[in-house]
Amino acid sequence: MSSVLGSIRRLALAPSLAEVSFAKRGFPITPSAATQRLEAIPQSVVVGFEWAIDSTNQWDLERRLDMVEPELRGFAYEGAAMANTVLDIMPGRSDRNKELLMGPGQPHMLLAYIGIGFAMNHLPRPAWKKVIPDLTGSPFYPTMTWLAVDGYGFDLAYFQTNKWVDQQRRPAPYPWEGAPDYFLRAVDQGIGRALWFINGADVDQVTAAVARFATKRQNDLWAGVGLAATFAGGTTGDELKKMREAAGDHHADLAVGSVWAVTGRIAAGFTPEHSEIAADVFTGGTAMDAVTVAATNAVDPVGTGPVPPYEVWRNKIRTHFASTRLAHQK
Repeated sequence: MSSVLGSIRRLALAPSLAEVSFAKRGFPITPSAATQRLEAIPQSVVVGFEWAIDSTNQWDLERRLDMVEPELRGFAYEGAAMANTVLDIMPGRSDRNKELLMGPGQPHMLLAYIGIGFAMNHLPRPAWKKVIPDLTGSPFYPTMTWLAVDGYGFDLAYFQTNKWVDQQRRPAPYPWEGAPDYFLRAVDQGIGRALWFINGADVDQVTAAVARFATKRQNDLWAGVGLAATFAGGTTGDELKKMREAAGDHHADLAVGSVWAVTGRIAAGFTPEHSEIAADVFTGGTAMDAVTVAATNAVDPVGTGPVPPYEVWRNKIRTHFASTRLAHQK
């Protein structure tokens, strides 16, 4: 049964399903079966948020999340991590996210980090130092915590599109993992991911949207597009090939995003057909091949230089695909 406090939190913090719809956000999209399926992703995040903010124990939350179909389940965990982030920083601090991500949420950790980033956009910056739980022992900690900043950038672009996409504003830097200079790049990766949704997976509109940004921002935007196109789907293989060609020298950035997407899909135990198709288009191999590239190029999670290990890892993957001429591109 819902608690009174939980209901108040949910009503105060959670957007309605209609509020995250493309029509409500004013996105330039022609409704179709594909866009309706794409809209189910942010709606799944909202459902996960509502369940977690209202839940009194993890057993109940896990049972609810497991009722979501496999393709969308990770997004529900994303919403749950967002809610847990809010709960964990409240007075009488709890460790709900740590409990979730060291338990049933572990397969969905990459999306959960993104969910933490969604919460960050609604929290004061001094609270950010408390949002990432200590997950020592996880292969994704702390390297992939940058996906929280990605999630923060996505939330900015999705809900304040005019400011962050149309006007191309940039937030103030923040010393995430001690790297304030890289913070804005990770934000752009999230904005790029949002462009896929804002434009309803229409590759012509997505390509034009990226092109409107300053050249120095486009590599990170394209990486975000590659992640979203691979993880979320929404279009055909032929359209993805057209986008890869339009990306030009940024084809390797699309590949980096695609690698992260299939890494998350495989970790969660379900890789939909559209993710396999996108991996083939962007990386020239199967989803498992892409994960192997990531594993082969893995870095020490405790970096000592000015470039965060996350970007060192991304750059090694990018270099791999930049130097590899895909057979079907010849």
